Amino acid sequence: MSLLEVKDLHTSFFTDAGEVKAVNGVSFFLDRGKVLGIVGESGSGKSVTAYSIMQILAGTGKIVSGSIKLDGQELVGAGEKVMKTVRGNKVSIIFQDPMTSLNPTYTIGRQLMEAILLHTDRNKKEAWDRAVEMLRLVNVNEPEKRMKQYPFEFSGGMRQRVMIAMALACEPDILIADEPTTALDVTIQAQILELMGSLQKELGMAIIMITHDLGVVAQMCDEVIVMYAGSICEQGTADEIFYNPCHEYTKGLMRSIPTANTAGKKLRPITGTPIDLLNMPAGCPFAPRCDAAMKICTKERCESMQLNDDHRAACWMNVKQGVEDGSITLEGGANHE
Repeated sequence: MSLLEVKDLHTSFFTDAGEVKAVNGVSFFLDRGKVLGIVGESGSGKSVTAYSIMQILAGTGKIVSGSIKLDGQELVGAGEKVMKTVRGNKVSIIFQDPMTSLNPTYTIGRQLMEAILLHTDRNKKEAWDRAVEMLRLVNVNEPEKRMKQYPFEFSGGMRQRVMIAMALACEPDILIADEPTTALDVTIQAQILELMGSLQKELGMAIIMITHDLGVVAQMCDEVIVMYAGSICEQGTADEIFYNPCHEYTKGLMRSIPTANTAGKKLRPITGTPIDLLNMPAGCPFAPRCDAAMKICTKERCESMQLNDDHRAACWMNVKQGVEDGSITLEGGANHE
């Protein structure tokens, strides 16, 4: 049994303008000790998927339907009392911006100890010792001294290390890292990713890495989910996604990455803007921005197809390719051109 199983998850935000379907039928699983990457541009539903698992949605947000099972325990509809035992203990999250995630009026030590006292049965002395131990684990120098300092006395990279220490203090089974390196410079990014990788191997936890940086995914992840407009358009192993992308959106993301082979050449960005989630089209949500779009793409959404044991994608181009090579037979001679 997988550690985490998400099935047909639908999460919406109910606004004055209408229902925003931020997560629309997402399904995936995560095994112990694995790193899952969730990729997509801003507004694709990556963070809302994570917040749905933690059930820390904004007031207008609601899980409409679907299932989230953690180690066999159903979380959807479980109630706040159950979720309080899950958050921190079993699932922890590192939020996007360490600058705003820490309270500027409390010392680092108080904030670390608060998490430990809330989620464990340790007393204050034991919580202090554990907080110092965690700061040492994430390579914060002079941890006893740092415990008495405030967030403004830390650099951005050090603040992110504190957030990682706070997330790991109760030894969770799953760590959700929501854009953990966005606000950091390239050198500090590399250090944070190396730290997370070493801690993951040392502690044996599973990680959900939410990012728009494909370089981070290539470095860290075993499995990858590519999201667009609240849905999964492609998922598979990191090797399959990088070396054999089978959805036009994934291909567009790959073309947008500068590499050694693109030196001196113009990059090919994805044209257009993300779809309006209040007015979802009947067909593929990426069709208006897709250079390869066919008529059926604008009229009907393609179901996710199993391309091989390690790869799925929901793109009509795969159906077209299958028809052309004879691996797929369309009933009634339907024409998808």
